[in-house]
Amino acid sequence: MPIMAGALAVVAASSSLAADRDEGGDSKHGFQAKLEYCKTCHGLSGEGYRGYFSMPRLAGQQPKYIENQLRAFSERRRVNPVMFNVAHVLSPATLAALSAHFKALNPPPSGGGPKEHLALGKTIFEEGLPESNVPACSACHGPEAKGHEEIPRLAGQLYPYTLQALSYWGKERGQGGTRDDTSAIMVPTTHNLTQEQMSAIAAYLSYMK
Repeated sequence: MPIMAGALAVVAASSSLAADRDEGGDSKHGFQAKLEYCKTCHGLSGEGYRGYFSMPRLAGQQPKYIENQLRAFSERRRVNPVMFNVAHVLSPATLAALSAHFKALNPPPSGGGPKEHLALGKTIFEEGLPESNVPACSACHGPEAKGHEEIPRLAGQLYPYTLQALSYWGKERGQGGTRDDTSAIMVPTTHNLTQEQMSAIAAYLSYMK
């Protein structure tokens, strides 16, 4: 029942977004309404959701990254039917306002990743795996994993979401990239990681503040 209720909430939110577009969604009321839709899945403070369908943490995320990914959803360069319905009705002003709102949030990380491989995750994040042609995550995402511009923040991201994203990277992202979409850069890296290594990275990141 909770899974069905969550799915219905997402569908209802997506439908209401389309309605808002026709009713002046750029107003303050329109922005607040859209923000409430985001909270339905991503949490009251953008902390993410760890249920059956994990939803990513948006809190503290780089605004340019959020904007680029919403455009990717809208242009179907990143495959997610629900997020397409959400993103394609957002005006540039609303998109920028939502991105700025989530950047300002900073709830504590929820953790949740298995701790037995944290040391491996730390090594991969800081040093990479030269023998497998895997660069250090910190080289692009920064020593604190907070990202920059179009490079996303990874610190505090939910373990199951990061693991799923790494496991299915090429199937969901980079479907005809543009100069603003750096998703393709990650394809060789994800191909060179084992499932255990992906799990270790995701676990380590889930505890970073």
